[in-house]
Amino acid sequence: MKIWILCSLLLIGASVCNAQDKPLAVDERGKLIYYEVVDCKGLPKDSLFARADAYFKKAGKRFSSEAVVGDSLFESSAKLIIQKTALVMSRPSGEVRYNFYVEVKPEKYRFWFTDFSFIPYQRDRYGNFVPSTTVGTPLESDPGKLNVSEWQSYQKSTAKETGILAAKFKETMANTIPVQLPVKKAEAISTKKW
Repeated sequence: MKIWILCSLLLIGASVCNAQDKPLAVDERGKLIYYEVVDCKGLPKDSLFARADAYFKKAGKRFSSEAVVGDSLFESSAKLIIQKTALVMSRPSGEVRYNFYVEVKPEKYRFWFTDFSFIPYQRDRYGNFVPSTTVGTPLESDPGKLNVSEWQSYQKSTAKETGILAAKFKETMANTIPVQLPVKKAEAISTKKW
């Protein structure tokens, strides 16, 4: 009887630990996506826009290109490195390139990571890990029978890293320190022209 209780507790514990990996969702285009809408009661659009702009400026070189589309949408592309760990040693296995979008409205904002593509690494003649190709494989594609477990580990690690990036972004957007809004310089009044 004690063995059955112990086995059932271990099984329940294993299922709870396994359920903590939240996979990436699939959008209407069939691409993997991490999407979130956040309500910020009492915050105007200008304040949220300034905070998002400050986040992109603070991130620096992490995001390769930043573009403001219209008056409320940020577009950016970036990459994250997937590490492969064996016992104590860790080495880069590849990189995942993705697009990051932020849209701001009064009292709420939404952001999403999408268009994930994996580029494997290989060693060059100097022993450095470099991308083996410039064309990425979409992370939602079918890897075949031989690479299934490795491909799933890439997807899990991408989901974990995007969750961490999302938490950092939400922390920056929830920052209560007021961001300096740009102040228009007052025009000098000329008494000679009228």
